[in-house]
Parts: sequence; structure tokens; C-alpha cells
Amino acid sequence: MARRTAIIDIGSNSARLVIFEKSSHYGFHLICEQKSKVRIGQGAYEKEGYLQPIGIERAFLALQSFINTIQKYRVHKTICVATSALRDAPNGRQFTQWIKKELNLSIKIIDGKQEARFGAIAVNNLLPLDSAVTIDIGGGSSDMALIEKGQIVDTFSLNLGTVRLKELFFDKECPVEESHTKAREFIRKELSRLPEHFRHSFAVGIGGTARTLSKGIMKRSGHPLDKLHAFTYEVDKWSAYFANIPLSSAKGLKKFNLKKNRYDTIREGTLIFQEILACIGAQKVISSAVGVREGVFLEQMLRNEGHRFPKDINPSVISILDRFHPLTKLERRNRGKLKMASHLYSVMQQEIGDAKKYETQLNWALKLSYIGKILNIYSSHQTAFFIAIQELNYGFTHEEIVLISSLLRMHGKELLFPPLIEQYATLLPPIQTLSWLSFIYTLTIFLHENSHSAQIDFTYRDQTLTITSDQPLYLAKEKIKKLEKPVPFAIIIKDRNKIPHNRVLGI
Repeated sequence: MARRTAIIDIGSNSARLVIFEKSSHYGFHLICEQKSKVRIGQGAYEKEGYLQPIGIERAFLALQSFINTIQKYRVHKTICVATSALRDAPNGRQFTQWIKKELNLSIKIIDGKQEARFGAIAVNNLLPLDSAVTIDIGGGSSDMALIEKGQIVDTFSLNLGTVRLKELFFDKECPVEESHTKAREFIRKELSRLPEHFRHSFAVGIGGTARTLSKGIMKRSGHPLDKLHAFTYEVDKWSAYFANIPLSSAKGLKKFNLKKNRYDTIREGTLIFQEILACIGAQKVISSAVGVREGVFLEQMLRNEGHRFPKDINPSVISILDRFHPLTKLERRNRGKLKMASHLYSVMQQEIGDAKKYETQLNWALKLSYIGKILNIYSSHQTAFFIAIQELNYGFTHEEIVLISSLLRMHGKELLFPPLIEQYATLLPPIQTLSWLSFIYTLTIFLHENSHSAQIDFTYRDQTLTITSDQPLYLAKEKIKKLEKPVPFAIIIKDRNKIPHNRVLGI
């Protein structure tokens, strides 16, 4: 696959450009993102679907700018897809031919089921889920996919979009309540087409409407992690919030903590979202910052893997390790670190008693433990925390992101960092559990950094942890002596120290 790939997504409401850089077989990251609110479908739904000059002109200028950016970044491959507005437009083909002639850009018009499939490929790989129904509300359509046990079972497209509803109902000169009633009837009639098997308690919110609502909920709930992707909420807790937005005036939307640039279509979008959630029986929503663009990219990247990352691969971790490669080879020579931590975690279970619930997160933290040293060795733990909290985007829950990042930050003689605990208290495990995880992580790092291929064993009896090594652990001893413990117990180190004799020095 090309090293740099540009994806352009032309929707009814917005046109977006993203450029991904591939860093290894499974590693990639976003290096550029641009957006233009072209509203290419403006006026079309009242003109039998025909694209109107005002939207066409905006789209041309946006695409022209995107191409300039693509050339600046020296992209190797460009893929452009268009969705509802163009596939519904009788003059859509003429538009794509005109763009090809004037800008030398090929546009592929995809149908609603393909649009839903791309969104499903993205969330199936980049969100922590196994089964769900995806909901992608666009300007002209709402595209849905059913995922069961990691497989995309079915897709469906509904003629329900924010721009479509706005022009058909909310732009009319009539009371908001009347527009609301007519729009709801229209939505429910269209939803009657949805197959019965599209039912699930877990929904994935894709697209601008879902993102805007999630950001509003995050603000109102005081969510501590400023990251939209994988933010989760209960539908029942926010049903009144959803019900009141469509009935609000444009000026009244400010009180809902919504982004101002979404005011023009958020009432329509919320009404659609609320009705779909009720129809499928959703109880919980997970927010997605990825969608069609990422799905188009991953379809290319994972075409030989059945469009799925292997189970033991996390693309965010791979991407971080790829970009901090100077120490990667060194780390690969010392893979005993994870084995050491796992053994210690098992040995201390009589004190911890959590059945190694957090071993996966502990292992991810250990794999990333050196990343801060690339930039600044003296504050490497703080640096590692900031890298992880920003870059661990895909495949993790917010709780997992904060725990992994926190372990990277807490490395040192003190197990906990109080300001961090206070900030992320609602996302972190209980203090005692966190103390044990920090202890295991820190002790493992001390032993790993200060031994060379040593065979290390642990035993725990009578409140005494015995560490046995076939190599000297002199430097590790100094650090371990100062290390805070979650509960009172002794640490005994039995290592092999052999000092050569020297009569002159009295040794």
C-alpha cells in the first residue's frame, strides 16, 4: 500500500480531506485533516435532487484547495468518494465528469450500503467493541451497519439526513412544534423500512450529529478526559437532553453546550438520532471519531487480512512505537519484561486479589515505557504520559487510556501522583488497586533496566517478597529500597555478586 494516502469524502453537508501516513505493516497515523462546509446538497431536495450552482461552486473551490494540499504533502495515492447528495442527484454524474476534466480528480459515488460498510470497517477496527449497531447520520442519509462478534453482518441506508429534513420541514415558515411533528412522522415512516434484526442495546454514533451531541454531554457531565473517540454514555440519562434540542429555537441552542457551527442542522440530526436509538432499542452509545474516511483507508490497508487487525495488534501502540523507533531494537532484545511483570502479578495475588484483571493494560504500559526518553530523559515519565494520553486513540476505552498513561506517569519511588488521581478519579481503578499496579510496573522497570538478561524469580510468603536473580542487581537494590509499597511487607533480594580478589586493595 502507498506510504501516504489521501482520502476525500464529499458529503451532503461537508467535504473532508484526511492524509494518512503508513509507518509499518499495521502502523499508521493522521498527518493532515481539512474540512469545508460545502453544503453541496443545498436546495437540492426541493429541486427534485438536482445539485444547485451555489453548492457546486463551493464544492469545486474546496476540492481545488484539497488538491493543492495533497500536492504539498507529496501524497502517493488519492481516493475520493461521494455519498448521498451526489448519488441522489440526477446531475451527479455531470458534476463528477466536470471535476475530472477541470481538476483531474476521479470521484467514486458510493451507495448507502457501501457508505455504512466503510463506517463499520472503521469502528470494527478502531473502537473497543465486539457487537453493535452503527449509526452514521449525514446530510442526506442515515447509514447503519450491524456488527456481531466482530463481523459486519448487514448494512442498511435510510433516506434520513439533516439537510434533507431541514429543507423539507424546518426551513418552512411554520411553528417549530409543527415542523417537529411532521419531521418525526416522516422519520418514523422511513424507519419502518429498517429490518427487524437491526436491534441492539449498544449503538455506535458516527458523523457530525453524534459527535456534536457527545461533546455536549461530555461538557455537561464534566468528563475528565478531553477525547471524543470511545466516549460512552447511557441513553436513558440523556433522553430529556435529546428531546429538548429539536424543540429549541436557534438562539436557545447555546444552553445545550453545542458547537455553534452545528446550530444549522443539529435539531434535525438530534431528532433523527433519538428516533433511531429508540427504534433499535439502544441503551448505551459509544462515540466514534472515525467513519467513512478511515474505513476507505483500512479497506485498502487490511485487504489481505479480511479487513481486520489481528487480535494482538493495536494500531495506536504500533504507530507510537514506529515513530519512536531509535529504542525499538533495544527493547526487542529484552522481551522478558512482560513475562517478569506477569509472574510478579501472579505471585502477589494473595495480597491483590483481582484475578489479574488489569494485566492487558499493564502490558501495554510496559511496552510503551521507554517512549518519553526519546524526547527528554530527565522528565521522561511526564513526557510519556502526555504522548500516551494524546496518541492512544484506537481500540481502547477511556478507562484503559487513562490507566495506561497513568502508569507511565507514576514511575518512580512514589506509587501515586495525587494531582493526576484527582483529575481522573472517575476513570481510574480504586486507589489500592492502582497502587498495586504502579508497584508492579515500577518494580518491573527497576529490575529490567538494571539487569542484563538475568533470570529473575519471585516468591511471596509470610509478608515477604523474595526476588532471586542469577545476575547482580546492585543498582536495582538502591531503587527498590526507596520504593513505596501498597501495604507493609518486606523485600529480600538474593542475587549473584562475585567480586574478584585484589590483595593490594584489600579485597
